[in-house]
Order: sequence, then structure tokens, then C-alpha cells
Amino acid sequence: MTKRFWKKLIILVIPVLSNLHSSAQMKPRPDAFPPVEEQVGSKSTLMATTVEEMAAWDRYPTYDTYQEMMRQWAETYPDLCSVDTIGTSIQGRLILALHIEGNPGEGLSRPQFFYSSTIHGDEVTGYVMMLRLIDTLLSSHGTDQRLTDLVNSTDIYINPLANPDGTYWRSDNTVQGSRRYNANGIDLNRTFPNPFAPTAKSVPQENQAMIDYAAAHSFRLSANLHGGAEVLNYPWDSFRSDVLAHPDNEWWKEICRELIDTLHTYSHSHFCDVSNSGYIAGGDWYVIDGGRQDYMNYYHNCLEMTIELSTVKNPDSDQLPEYWSFLSPMLIRYIEMIHHLPASHTSIDYLSPLASHFSVYPNPATDHITASGTCGGQQLTLSSIEGRILRKLTAHDSVTTIDLNDLQRGVYLLRIGNNNLKIIKQ
Repeated sequence: MTKRFWKKLIILVIPVLSNLHSSAQMKPRPDAFPPVEEQVGSKSTLMATTVEEMAAWDRYPTYDTYQEMMRQWAETYPDLCSVDTIGTSIQGRLILALHIEGNPGEGLSRPQFFYSSTIHGDEVTGYVMMLRLIDTLLSSHGTDQRLTDLVNSTDIYINPLANPDGTYWRSDNTVQGSRRYNANGIDLNRTFPNPFAPTAKSVPQENQAMIDYAAAHSFRLSANLHGGAEVLNYPWDSFRSDVLAHPDNEWWKEICRELIDTLHTYSHSHFCDVSNSGYIAGGDWYVIDGGRQDYMNYYHNCLEMTIELSTVKNPDSDQLPEYWSFLSPMLIRYIEMIHHLPASHTSIDYLSPLASHFSVYPNPATDHITASGTCGGQQLTLSSIEGRILRKLTAHDSVTTIDLNDLQRGVYLLRIGNNNLKIIKQ
């Protein structure tokens, strides 16, 4: 072989090896490009048409079975849980949550935790995992000390199915043919208000119901469950971490390491496809706009992350018990994390990381707020969280008062120049 031959071979091979190394380092984000719809019949999907057929947890429930499961839990454990209706979908299906609370008559103040799954209708692993988690927490109360203590010390809210129209797109009787979008073809995880780029845009019916539900509660820790990869994805989604890191970035890394260690105690082969660590900042994986994760963190002071549970969005139904065997310890451990929140996460009045030159007081407020700082001569805009402008004025000096009397209770956005700050109206 001549030197010229080997030189040509090296020139050809090095780029290929480089590309292989790059792809091994970072799996493409499954929700960052138009998804591939799985063909009906390509999966072994058994459906449970009765609650009894869900006993082995190796089936997906029909829509009617799902509703009946939620109803039966509330009837069987009336002292532990109740069913909330978050809202309805475009096609009129119910968006439900089960509220689990041990010893509610004691009048204790418990932190509120929220799990929500399947905002993308074809990512159904989390749907069944949440149903089984509900059953485990309720049936173990009084017999398993760890789970009993968890239920007694925490307000737990679980929404197994956030996009019922997408999941039951083909029929109420099967999850085959499910699709990512809602009935209007909208991606629900791209249409939440973005605090870093507020614009007036239409909020889908399902998302508005979720926004109202979050506003009516005080969730402090939550997760949005997806499928298509296996990774813990923490905020921000709107920025790479080297551009703007979450204020509790180090805490996120710490708990992610603990959760992955918990999972790898039961399975070393899972949660390795996106990063070797099993976790990543959302924007470092892929920057997205309008995700629920950033909305919940910013507007509701709720530490929320995204958990991608399975590389397959719609696993064969007989594989669901295996997923539970290694996912459930991590899912339970994450609920317990609500009792170990970072010390910095104690006040609902924290500035956007983009805002460093002004402040407002009081916040929360009842009748007015006063903006102070280097805002003289700048435009002040107060808008709803959906981006609808409510007030617009020019600050003539370093202190400006804004009237809130005619506004309803809720969360608003104050923008001064290029800086954002959330306002709480009581």
C-alpha cells in the first residue's frame, strides 16, 4: 500500500469516526423535529376494557376504563384521595388528577407535589406508570411505612393523561394510532407562555386548564413525563446553560445524580442514551420555546423538570411491568425530594435571571406596585401571562407606581426595557 493510499483513507475515515462520536454523545431530542407516527398494528397493544383487566398492569386502559379507575380509587379510599377535573379537551374528554393526602383532617400544612404525564398523546409509558403509582401509594398506606409517611406528609397530585384527545385519537378503545398533538393539531408542549420572550399568542384549551389549575394550587415540585428517550431534563429549556443557567442549577444536578443512582440500582442499561450521566439541562440538549417546564418554574415558582421515561414512546403492553420495576423507585424518590428543596427556593418573589437593574414592591401586592431602580425614561409594560398587554407607560424617574385594583388575582409579567419580572396580584 502506498502512502498516498493511506492518506486518502485517513481523510475519508476521520470524518466518519467524528460523526459517530458526536452522535453517541448526544441523541437527538425526540420532540425537537416532526415526529414519526407509528403505524397502527405495529405494536402488541392489549387494551383493558375493565378495571379488573388492569390487575397485572400489562395493558393500556381504554378511555372508559381510565375514568372508572379514577372513580373507584376515590370511592375505595375516600379518606386518602379525591378526583379533580382539571378541565376538558377539545373533543370533550376529561383531564383528571387524583389528589392524594393522608390524614387530611389534621389540618397540617403539607407541600404540594404534582406529576403530569402524556402531554404528547403518543408518549404513553408515563400514563400507565402514573396509574400504577396511584394504586401503589393508596394500597400501601398503612402497611408500607415509607409510603405511608410520604402520603401523610405530602399533598400529592397526579395527572396521568394531559392530552386525552391525542392518546385516544383513533378511538376511545385503543391507544394504537395515538398522536402527539391535540385535536386541533397543536403541540401542547410548545404553547405555554414563555417568560423570556412574552408574546400575545393563543393558549390551547388544555393548556389554559392546566394554567388555571396551577394558579389554584401551590405546587413546589413537579415533573412532566414524556417518552422517546431516557433522560432527566431540567430547566431551562429556553437557553443553553452557558447562556443562562437556572438559579438552582447545582441543586438540579445533585438531585438528578441521586435519582439516576436510584434507578441504576435496579437497571444499569437504562437512561444512558442521551448522556452518560442520565441527565441534562434542557437547552443543552435542544432549545425549545413554549414548554411547560419553563412556564411552571418561572410563573408558579414550582421546580419542574421533564422526565423522558422510555426510548419507545408506545411500548408493547407486556413490557409495562418491566418499566415499572426500574422506574418506580426513582418516581417515588422524586416525590420525597419535595422535603429537601434548595434553601434559595423559599420566596415567590424572585427576579428573572435577566432582570438585574430594577425591583418592585410589594410583591405579592393587592392594590398597587412600585417599580424602582434604573428605569427612568424606559417603557414599562404589564401583561397577562399569555402576553396580553394590560398597562403601558413611560417611567419618568427612578420610582413608578402601577395600579392593580382592576386586575384579578393571579400572575402577571412586568417588562422594563429588556428585563422581565413576575408580579403576584393577591
